[in-house]
Amino acid sequence: MAQNPTHEVVIIGGGSAGIATAASMLKRRPALDVAIVEPSEHHYYQPGWTMVGGGVFDAPVTCRSMASVMPRKVRWIRQAAATFQPESNRVTLADGSTVTYGILIVAAGIRLAWEKIEGLEETLGKNGVTSNYRYDLAPYTWELVQNLKSGRAIFSQPAMPIKCAGAPQKAMYLSCDAWMDRGVLGDIDVEFRNAGGVLFGVKEFLPALMEYVEKYRIALKLNQNLVSVDGPAKTATFKTEAGEETVEFDMLHVVPPQVAPQFVADSPLADAQSGFVDIDKFTLRHVRYPNVFGVGDAGSTPNAKTAAAVRKQAPIVAVNALAALDGKPPVADYDGYGSCPLTVERGRIVLAEFGYDGKLLPSFPKWVIDGTRPRKLSWLLKSEVLPWIYWNGMLKGHEWLVRPQVKTAA
Repeated sequence: MAQNPTHEVVIIGGGSAGIATAASMLKRRPALDVAIVEPSEHHYYQPGWTMVGGGVFDAPVTCRSMASVMPRKVRWIRQAAATFQPESNRVTLADGSTVTYGILIVAAGIRLAWEKIEGLEETLGKNGVTSNYRYDLAPYTWELVQNLKSGRAIFSQPAMPIKCAGAPQKAMYLSCDAWMDRGVLGDIDVEFRNAGGVLFGVKEFLPALMEYVEKYRIALKLNQNLVSVDGPAKTATFKTEAGEETVEFDMLHVVPPQVAPQFVADSPLADAQSGFVDIDKFTLRHVRYPNVFGVGDAGSTPNAKTAAAVRKQAPIVAVNALAALDGKPPVADYDGYGSCPLTVERGRIVLAEFGYDGKLLPSFPKWVIDGTRPRKLSWLLKSEVLPWIYWNGMLKGHEWLVRPQVKTAA
């Protein structure tokens, strides 16, 4: 590889955001010179991990080789990015070499900060401590659910931002449904300990969710932040409004605090407060560097960080980045769309779809799918349709239902 290659477009990250954006750009401009900087050998369909933890999917169906999803015309740079020099349109890689760009798109994702919970890392995957937020741990969640017959099961949720804010609840509801089916739920004390002050941030979906909280007899505890875990003793300590509380558990499903990747947070591209890429929430273009864009979980936009948000953002970044490459202003806006299919029981889902400021943005008419109620059709969408669309549509530049509305010149 040349030491200092130059590409028209350099994308940092080969996750869903990076691959989908590259594919959308190449659909529009097949001769475009695109490079993706990504060290991983595997690519994951992360929305599937909730289903793995619920015994619906087997983990391997959520994993494919990075080579198999990389767009054919992309130059894959199999390294990690280390630092950004936006004043000179350059990225320095982990080995010290550099890559120069015309347009930079940062799709570096979000970092799971397991280390912020004392004692957690050394007990993950044993002592009844698990998390659907990791590929290797989601099967352990299902193992614990199958084996638990009595005791206390705690499901935790940290402060925002986290990716898929509904995932902590999804794990809980699917576990409760399995316990109810086996007739042991009455012997299990289920607690949802959420660092936030509400069960879910968009009020229209709360009635349906609360029905399931009551159905499963879940003890809902808000403003509770997990700060430490003692695996061998099977105790967890939460910071509460009244101080600290240490409780025993038989099963603990943990969602780790989540932060911007360090190399992004330390860079000139970062938002001073959040550490994420400082971008305009509509155009997704950097607020200081007009040839830099952010997409997916790495961006500072105040939307829910979900795969559905990425699916909507990627084509918008594609058309806006191509416009910038041509010396033109952005041509499309992002409305904050995100989706959270809340698996309230095996076979039914509350399909929460919303945008900025909690505005409801349903993809289907209410008579087809009423997203505020648990529906079998929503389950079919989550379990059968969306994985297929992910692998065969989104990652290949097909923009079904998310093609951006391009603004025409006045």
